[in-house]
Amino acid sequence: MPANFRNAAVTGAAISQVGRRLGRSGLDLTIEATLRALDQSGLSRADIDGVTTWPAVQPSRLAVSPVSVIEMKEALGLKLNWFLSGAEAAGQLSPVIMAAMAVITGQARHVLVYRTLTEATAAQQSQHRPGFSDVNAGRVGGWQQWLAPFGALSAANWIAQMAQRRCHEFGLTREQLAQIALNARRNAALNPDALFRTPLTIEDYLSSRMISTPLCLYDCDTATDGSVAVIVSRAEYARDLANPPLIIEAASGAHHGRDSWDQVEDLTMMAAADAAADMWRQTDLKPADVDIAQLYDGFSVLTLMWLEAMGFCGRGESGAFVENGVNIGLDGSLPLNTGGGQLSGGRLHGLGFLYEAATQLWGRGGERQVSNDPRIAAVGTGGGPMASCLLLVREDG
Repeated sequence: MPANFRNAAVTGAAISQVGRRLGRSGLDLTIEATLRALDQSGLSRADIDGVTTWPAVQPSRLAVSPVSVIEMKEALGLKLNWFLSGAEAAGQLSPVIMAAMAVITGQARHVLVYRTLTEATAAQQSQHRPGFSDVNAGRVGGWQQWLAPFGALSAANWIAQMAQRRCHEFGLTREQLAQIALNARRNAALNPDALFRTPLTIEDYLSSRMISTPLCLYDCDTATDGSVAVIVSRAEYARDLANPPLIIEAASGAHHGRDSWDQVEDLTMMAAADAAADMWRQTDLKPADVDIAQLYDGFSVLTLMWLEAMGFCGRGESGAFVENGVNIGLDGSLPLNTGGGQLSGGRLHGLGFLYEAATQLWGRGGERQVSNDPRIAAVGTGGGPMASCLLLVREDG
């Protein structure tokens, strides 16, 4: 039987200050985002009876997840009926999915979901950038031991394999790939909260230094300090709040293939295909019904994979779909990453994309607001073996 998420809704979404090397604590940023989300939604701290985040605090990678749910409980004086965090989950939208299940099953009425990173400050304070592989910490173990001997220490190396395979199999060109970065920068220029707002040309893109062929500097997102807070409410408690409820029409973090970045059956696709297929199984809506898409661009090629996984274009056709940037522009058939995504807006992971979807559906995008009064948004986040996605539908009174 298909899952039914429609008894859960997003009722608030806000971000903290976002920037490079802010020097602020993760808790400080998280509280700022949370108080903004509460104020926007019309809820108070006393209304929050659930908290969740992803991943859990990891001492070896503290900058990637610096704030525990217990810290948030204590800092805000919350009385919780339900709370949860954990690294082994479906990725960046998994806490939203878990929050939805909590309110649907009556564990909580209003759940605070947050995602906080202080990577930029951490990178400045250490001699190496925090990431998947901490080669300065000694022997590399786990699944990374099979990649490190070949010098593949970064996600850029692993995902570049996927991009290169797409160039070989589908004829993807760098000019097509560039459109993801160029579109992100155009939209970021209209977003006062975006990290990078200066103009970016195709010449800038093609002449930039190569990071891992065929991915260049502008294909890769950047370490950021910031926090996003989202409030997920049971639908019956959402309809009297300040914002029109954004009903979670469907959601999934399905993963059927190998739990690997490189040892997969098809190197041109990732877990996004499983998650998207399972999401569409839960709804009568179709890809053509979607007004805007916020799709993960930690590396630009991942956005192309999400476009295909979501069914916005055919298999191997995403390069042609984004060519010249017409289809994905703010006035195109599928406005994409309207706030600048991670490539230009700043790396806030999955909740950053959800925040932008909510901003657009509530008509608060300012200069970057899509003009056709969007009502349905698709959000897809993650790369490689981590993928999660959802559909939001604005419920008008």
